[in-house]
Amino acid sequence: MSSGAQLIALSLKKLGVTTVFGIVGIPIVEVGDALIKEGVRFIAFRNEQAASYAASAYGYLTGKPGVLLVVGGPGIIHALPGVLNARSNKWPLLVLAGSSSFSDVSKGGFQELDQVSAMEPWTKLSLKPTSFDQVPLFLYKAYKASLFGTPGATYIDLPADIVENAIEADRVQNLLGYISEITPQHVPRSLPPPERLQGIAELIKSAKSPLVVIGKGAAYSEAHQEIRELVESHNLPFLPTPMGKGVVSDHSDLNVSSARSQALKSADIVLLLGARLNWILHFGESPRYSESVKFIQVDSTAEEIGHNSISSLDYGLLGDIKLITKQLHNLLGFYKYPGVTQSMKTTIAKNNSSLKTKETTVGAQLNYNNVYKVLRELISPRESDTILVSEGANTMDIARISFPQSTPKNRLDAGTNATMGVGMGYALAAKVVSPGKTVVAIEGDSAFGFSAMEVETAVRAHLPLIVVVMNNSGIYHGVPETVSYAEFEKLPSTALSKETRYDLLGQSLGAEGYTASTIDDVKSAFSKALKNSEQGKTTVINVIISPGTKKKIGFGWQNKKATKL
Repeated sequence: MSSGAQLIALSLKKLGVTTVFGIVGIPIVEVGDALIKEGVRFIAFRNEQAASYAASAYGYLTGKPGVLLVVGGPGIIHALPGVLNARSNKWPLLVLAGSSSFSDVSKGGFQELDQVSAMEPWTKLSLKPTSFDQVPLFLYKAYKASLFGTPGATYIDLPADIVENAIEADRVQNLLGYISEITPQHVPRSLPPPERLQGIAELIKSAKSPLVVIGKGAAYSEAHQEIRELVESHNLPFLPTPMGKGVVSDHSDLNVSSARSQALKSADIVLLLGARLNWILHFGESPRYSESVKFIQVDSTAEEIGHNSISSLDYGLLGDIKLITKQLHNLLGFYKYPGVTQSMKTTIAKNNSSLKTKETTVGAQLNYNNVYKVLRELISPRESDTILVSEGANTMDIARISFPQSTPKNRLDAGTNATMGVGMGYALAAKVVSPGKTVVAIEGDSAFGFSAMEVETAVRAHLPLIVVVMNNSGIYHGVPETVSYAEFEKLPSTALSKETRYDLLGQSLGAEGYTASTIDDVKSAFSKALKNSEQGKTTVINVIISPGTKKKIGFGWQNKKATKL
């Protein structure tokens, strides 16, 4: 005899699942154990939220659905952040959660919740098997649905009866015969009509100031080689979004990131490759862009074509980014744009010089720029073999301009939702996917607090990370010297405890821990951390930096006229 838990594990294995993230409890302990027995790696987290973020990032990094296993009721609710993350970023994710026995429904059963209904608004498919016969088929459907079309999250409910009851071994094998492995290569890929592509190629040739904007969708589509050929062969200036960095090397002379505002404003034709006109790109609106700008949106999701830019309905290209980019490159033939203008080169040089000045300006305490300069110099020799995760407000924003990338998917950050708390989950997923690479998580102290206990997960699961906590004792900024911590009621809402010893927390969880308050401290600690990583050890570096000054908190897209209500 076999069990429902084994049927679930064997079904997942046959679909091609090799790693599952989550936290087990009644009634899914047996599922976790069955997965391990079948050779599927189960990474047990300390919190469903972090596990859900890890599973969503795994989907982005591999192109295969990440799989999350959690308990029902509060467990599945705690996992919702990762579900929303997968949906917003368009990453494939399969969520599995235990649920009450059929006989306990409506009685107030253990952690009882109508989870199928609860998950429907956030997923592409939400199903509950009521018999063993449905288990492999439902898992197959959900796994496939998360990957095909617009990637996103799907959900399968696992009632206790299904998990715990016995089933004949022969019947298990018969049921497994109805499903097969699904890989990213099975996903259908399409191209727009030839005349549409030809028209867009002619439009690009007519541009006075073309700009290629590269989003994380381009990285997900594995289109880096085709995009590099397009950009470099035709001398097109490009601007990567934060997670589009590395699709084309940031070191390229065609990279206009250091003149971002000027590049957006001066462009008359913008080719969007896997990037959306959302808040990250200022919705495609003026005054950030010219009133007459034309957007060529290349996307695999039809709903994105013309979104926030009605005029771009005439120029949208629906289909596979990799195939479309290759066709555009061929249709452009010998066309070559003159390249980055002298005016933009001047702006780039000016802004780069300004950054260098900030990096070398030494005050009474360390600042982001001082620290990042040291880290960058130590990372530089191994840049392509280092995955950088960053989260936190200033921590992430300043890191974006401080660490160049030459390899796609080597930079992970808060993404479309600007979500804090993703860092440790992302870092663990990155290490699972790329065990040979060094994974560095640069965390704001507030952001680190969301999932700091996952340091123990890294240690236990032998997934060595380097965690750098930028400790300014606050959210955005710390507490000014004029405010006393003794007067709790007067502390600003952004305050955290002063100079918390995150290094000691790391040590208590089995990691190496160092504190750093000078440039030499940072050099020493990070050098040790690199060696620790090579030896399979996780390190937490607590970097004490200036609390900064209080100023209005906001984003560039907020700098527009207020809406009349």
